[in-house]
Amino acid sequence: MPLSDIPVLETTRLVLRGPEPEDFPDFRATFASYRSRFMGGPLSPYETWMLYAAEIGHWQIRGYGMWMIHDKVTDRALGMAGGWKPAQWPEAELAWIIWPETAGKGYALEATHAARAWFYDQLGWQGAVSYVDPKNLDSIRLAERLGAVKDPEAASVDGNDVCYRHPSPAALKDSQIADGIAMEIRSYQDPLFQPKGYALD
Repeated sequence: MPLSDIPVLETTRLVLRGPEPEDFPDFRATFASYRSRFMGGPLSPYETWMLYAAEIGHWQIRGYGMWMIHDKVTDRALGMAGGWKPAQWPEAELAWIIWPETAGKGYALEATHAARAWFYDQLGWQGAVSYVDPKNLDSIRLAERLGAVKDPEAASVDGNDVCYRHPSPAALKDSQIADGIAMEIRSYQDPLFQPKGYALD
């Protein structure tokens, strides 16, 4: 899929669009940082370049991939969210990463919720998983806030991850989970909201 054909998603605060070359510096900085420790990092400049090339190529190979998350007002890049299924991945994954300086504002929740809805509505996915490092408590909490539950029977990527299985489209429809996600996203959209006591991303 050419980059120009990647769909653009919009939420109240965000625009999700395909990764572009100009987005690479933020990606490189994040994967050189300690924040990337749960995703195989920190990576060398060459490894980071190869991974970013894979992010772009994934759209052409699979027909879906990771969107770059942008602030709707400033157009600033905030992170990435979307689908990920490299070779030998057991199942299609809903994945995310937020740049270190933009964490804590609910962007990952808002973006992954929109991405999952698009995969369900437009591609007909009947579910998704998220592979998470068991020490990555923020991502585990985010998966749980999205309604995903740990699936101990699921195949592992490399034996060092835990699999969280997302609810199906039917299970989400008109559900308490969906209402809770919408309510939390609305809270983060309030500029006066100061979250306390639970996961930030």
